[in-house]
Amino acid sequence: MQNPNINIIKTEILSDNWYTLNKVTYTIAKKDGTTETQSREAYDRGNGAVILLYNKTSGTVILTRQFRLPTFINGNTTGMLIEACAGLLDNDNPEECIKRETEEETGYKISKVEKVFEAYMSPGSVTEILHFFIAEYSSEMKIADGGGLEEEGENIEVLEFSFEDALSMIDNEEIMDAKTIMLLQHLRIKNIV
Repeated sequence: MQNPNINIIKTEILSDNWYTLNKVTYTIAKKDGTTETQSREAYDRGNGAVILLYNKTSGTVILTRQFRLPTFINGNTTGMLIEACAGLLDNDNPEECIKRETEEETGYKISKVEKVFEAYMSPGSVTEILHFFIAEYSSEMKIADGGGLEEEGENIEVLEFSFEDALSMIDNEEIMDAKTIMLLQHLRIKNIV
C-alpha cells in the first residue's frame, strides 16, 4: 500500500554507468501536519541473494574472499573481504539466483536451500532487498573450482573454515561483511552447526 504521506515530485537520473543513481525530490507530511520538500539520492542496483553453506558433520562453513573497491577506499588496506556467496537476482527468482551463484562462486552444486529472511542492507542510500539463505553442503557436491565468472571480472577465492573459527573472525574483525555476520549469527542462534 502506498504511503499517503509521501508524494514523489521528480526523479532525475544522475548516473546509469554501472547501476542507476537517482535524485528523488518528494514531499513528506510531518507529525505536526505540515509538509516538507526533501531531495535524496538512491542507488538502484537491483535486489540480491546471499547464502551460507554449512556442514553439520564437519562443523564447517564455506565463505569467499574477493576485492571490494568501496572497502579499500574506506580504509580496508588490502581491499579483500571475506563474505558469504552472494549475487544480484538478474531477473531470476531468489532461489534460482542463489543456486546459480553458489555454483559459479564456490563450485558447489546445491539443490536444496532454506530461505531464512529478507533485509534492506543500507536503506538510507541503496534500494536493494537481500534474500538470505542457508544450505547444507558436502564434499560430494563440489563439481568445479568456483571462483566466479571471468567475463564479470570476478576473481573469487573459496574458503572453508570451522564454524567456531568463522565466529572468532567476526570478533577479531577478519570478517566485516554485514550479510555474512548476519548469517553466521543466524546459525549460532538456531544451533544449526
